[in-house]
Amino acid sequence: MALLILRPRTFSLRLVMASSSLRFISSSSSLLHSHAPAAALSSSFSPLPFTARVNFSLGKVSSGALISRVAFPRAFMSSSTAAESASQGSKSAQAYGSEQIQVLEGLDPVRKRPGMYIGSTGPRGLHHLVYEILDNAVDEAQAGFASKIDVVLHADNSVTIIDDGRGIPTDIHPATKKSSLETVLTVLHAGGKFGGLSSGYSVSGGLHGVGLSVVNALSEALKVIVWRDGMEYKQRYARGKPVTDLTCHVLPPESEDRRGTCIRFWPDKEVFTTEINFDYDTIAGRIRELAFLNPKLTITLSKEDEDPEKNRYSEFYYAGGLIEYVKWLNADKKPIHEVFGFQKEMDGITINAALQWCSDAYSDTVLGYANSIRTIDGGTHIDGLKASLTRTINNLAKKSKANKDKDLTLSGEHIREGLTCIISVKVPNPEFEGQTKTRLGNPEVRKVVDQCVQEYLTEYLELHPDVLDSILSKALNALKAALAAKRARELVRQKSVLKSSSLPGKLADCSSTNPEESEIFIVEGDSAGGSAKQGRDRRFQAILPLRGKILNVERRDDAAMYKNEEIQNLILGLGLGVKGEDFKKEDLRYHKIIILTDADVDGAHIRTLLLTFFYRYQKALFDEGFIYVGVPPLYKVERGKQAYYCYDDAELRKLLSTFPSNASYNIQRFKGLGEMMPTQLWETTMDPERRLLKKLTVEDAAQANVVFSSLMGARVDVRKELIKNSSNIVNLEHLDI
Repeated sequence: MALLILRPRTFSLRLVMASSSLRFISSSSSLLHSHAPAAALSSSFSPLPFTARVNFSLGKVSSGALISRVAFPRAFMSSSTAAESASQGSKSAQAYGSEQIQVLEGLDPVRKRPGMYIGSTGPRGLHHLVYEILDNAVDEAQAGFASKIDVVLHADNSVTIIDDGRGIPTDIHPATKKSSLETVLTVLHAGGKFGGLSSGYSVSGGLHGVGLSVVNALSEALKVIVWRDGMEYKQRYARGKPVTDLTCHVLPPESEDRRGTCIRFWPDKEVFTTEINFDYDTIAGRIRELAFLNPKLTITLSKEDEDPEKNRYSEFYYAGGLIEYVKWLNADKKPIHEVFGFQKEMDGITINAALQWCSDAYSDTVLGYANSIRTIDGGTHIDGLKASLTRTINNLAKKSKANKDKDLTLSGEHIREGLTCIISVKVPNPEFEGQTKTRLGNPEVRKVVDQCVQEYLTEYLELHPDVLDSILSKALNALKAALAAKRARELVRQKSVLKSSSLPGKLADCSSTNPEESEIFIVEGDSAGGSAKQGRDRRFQAILPLRGKILNVERRDDAAMYKNEEIQNLILGLGLGVKGEDFKKEDLRYHKIIILTDADVDGAHIRTLLLTFFYRYQKALFDEGFIYVGVPPLYKVERGKQAYYCYDDAELRKLLSTFPSNASYNIQRFKGLGEMMPTQLWETTMDPERRLLKKLTVEDAAQANVVFSSLMGARVDVRKELIKNSSNIVNLEHLDI
């Protein structure tokens, strides 16, 4: 029987799990495979439901819905032609002289290696273009020269960002002999944020002078307007090069005081590997952060659509700053005290922090920012905060009546359990790692943060002993839970993942001992596990069947979690180590952890429970890109000797529309993986050459935290509100249930 598997050629995935939090990134596989000649078929691909919010960008599981493009068969090169091409390539590769040395000038390095500057040429890099321009506008606000920023997502997939700051200078630059506007748009490392007396900013998120020029280089068109000194200046660019001269005219009397910058850009389709499509919720998440971090700033976001009824508009202004931010994050939790925070300047560094502990949270949420840039990998400001919290709370505990054991020293993990904390620092000369700025490296920041947090926390908690007692009670309960789970934790720590005796009995391991090439499928039940075990490639594929639904770790403490057999199997089988300890990549036994569940409500729920466990237990798995979701087909269509596999209702309808009206065919709807023969499961879902995987990464940690706590927490009213608010962005046809 001939086999045809329908796949989308390119697509962007998004799961709607309450806002932009996790992103699905398509991974692996040939998009169309056929064992017999067949006509090309258009198809669309739809996302897996993530229980409530299909926005888990897991491509994106949060922001929205899963979108796919039309698929066509790949062209295959004949073996003789391929051999000839390879031979020519080999000869070319052997030649290495001065003519092989390339000198890239101007913005050519950006177009040659865009990932170095924006992280990727996929959705993440695409949105990074917006953030670069947006951060420049926020720098004007931080310097005290701007109070309003407008962001517009146009129907033609261009973006406009307008601020009311000072406006980019337009006079002739002495070094380049061009206008300063053209200089910052066309010359790398040209900007006003390098510090010192000649800098235009005392504090900024920009450091390298490449943000605006990178956006220009990666845009097929860019238009800039500057209002400054009673004049309006305009200029257009294409792929980093000016296509018009800088023009200017006098503003009318009623607008002569206007100032600011307007930039509109159209991303280059030749650069980006995915469809040019800006996600409203993703950008709104970033803007919300900036509005919380800059209380005097108003930011608006609007999305234009060809259908006026689909236009969207939001305005972000939070006078309460970080205190409002913490309240927003903890809206669905049970706080044990009011949010408290402080702002202080020392040695030229400004520290702003807000804290609150919640009784129904069993992990901490600590978010750090440096000059309004989210430092997802932490840094010295986070290190200083944690060290000061631990030392200060322990010092105060020795004087508190709530602590009976004065010799007891609480660990930082126990003290921070249930804590939500935002810390924002503004540093004149920040040291970030790379252009994407994921970690702050200034050593002097740790000392300043440590001292400021200690001074404020000591003063506040001595004046509010009831708050201190509540925090200590929460920490002592965390310690008791940890002691209750100690035996299980020690079992995890002592059992070596290299010894077969320590592995779960149901685990069908692979023969490879190299984690980089090994992958494990976590499947639902013994039936699916049996098919997967028979259909897999034993060299590098392992199978771990789960018995029913695992524990919801969002509602239970560590003691209950470690006692759960299925979770123990996951921890031991994967080599996850102990919660709260630093993630050790070398101990992980598989670098592809693939969740493979049935296409029904139970399967979606199990998938959600697993994602909650991985996120709360070892979030680094998402940061490293080790978590995937497998996509089995929903339908099998047999017509004559050919078999077609479709992955959603839309694919099925398109396939049936290609059949003659009198065609005879049979449709089978797969409800569970156990219904598929091992060979079918291999060909459609497990074969690396033909399968489709969704890679899950965390895009917005704050939003992801809100989604998990709302969706999986104990409060029904909050979960109901989340589902209600998400219903308008969920397409029922996209659900695989």
